Amino acid sequence: MNRDDLTDFLLHLRQLVRVPSVVGAELPFFRALRRELDAMGVSSTAYEGVLVAEGSRPESMYISAHVDRHGLVCTGPAEYQYAAFVAKHRGDQLGNSVSEQTFGVLAERFHRETVEAYEPWSGAYLGHGVITDAYLCDRRNNVIFTVEGLDNLLPGTPIAYSDRVSVENDLVSAQLDNVISVSAVLHLFRRGFQGTAFFTAQEEAGRSWRFVLEWFQRTNRSTRELLVLDTSPFETRELAAAQQVVLRRRDANGVFDEASVTVLQRKCEELGIVYSFKDAMVEKENERRIAAGGKPRSLGSTELGRLVAASGGSVQGATLQIPTTGYHTPAESSQLGSIGAFLSLLEGVVSDRS
Repeated sequence: MNRDDLTDFLLHLRQLVRVPSVVGAELPFFRALRRELDAMGVSSTAYEGVLVAEGSRPESMYISAHVDRHGLVCTGPAEYQYAAFVAKHRGDQLGNSVSEQTFGVLAERFHRETVEAYEPWSGAYLGHGVITDAYLCDRRNNVIFTVEGLDNLLPGTPIAYSDRVSVENDLVSAQLDNVISVSAVLHLFRRGFQGTAFFTAQEEAGRSWRFVLEWFQRTNRSTRELLVLDTSPFETRELAAAQQVVLRRRDANGVFDEASVTVLQRKCEELGIVYSFKDAMVEKENERRIAAGGKPRSLGSTELGRLVAASGGSVQGATLQIPTTGYHTPAESSQLGSIGAFLSLLEGVVSDRS
């Protein structure tokens, strides 16, 4: 991908990041997304939890990207909880996702972050505040936040981080998970993609797979070639920089379609894109942990893995992820080279299907 195309992509990403999309309160983002699709002449249909965009050959390829991002929700007078883990969402958590295993450390990540409250239906701005404290409440099994400046909100009001895209030293930073994948799908439509795209809600709460599965059941379709886009967290920039894109053969819930995974792997090799398999990395690390007497890490829980398990294999495919650091924070970062490789790989796969 050339520099001008990447600059254009980042321009659109900057615009999308400014639209709030806290998990459970994604409607304003869906509305903005639909306006983008309408402007490109792409047909879209809204269902519960998913916006489905279809080109002129909708069955030629299926791509999915979740629209929700992390934030807070007002749950009482001057009380704010981590939106993805409030009680109404927790019923779909299975205990094996990376988020569930690590959300206890989230409290320390957001000290002094600026946040903005918005009306969940219209997206209207309701005010801003600053997070001054956060702690894990064992009784409620959630992170509780103290926010200065937002004392008069009604319960249920979503509060988003004040996101901006910054580019410095070839590093792109914002809460990239997963608005960057949404922007990538829109980029594909601008380049002539004619397949079907699913923009899903509540992935961070473990629910998005339900909405995609219901669509396949509603339309009596199946596929072994669904491509799910996301980010992949790494602890350090050095570890993230070891590959440009991340593939998977499986997650904690299921094994992915071997042929679809191989297509991505071969396209990476054809384009000279450096890739890794996240499941293989975790399994190798777990061997060291077990040998040292420690506990193994989960392989992680993805939208695709849950789809595979719940559909009995009638919905299958592969994942493609961008390596990032600062996972689930407003400073999540990825290298420009990784983003360019991610887009080039997607364009190559789409071109092969044309």
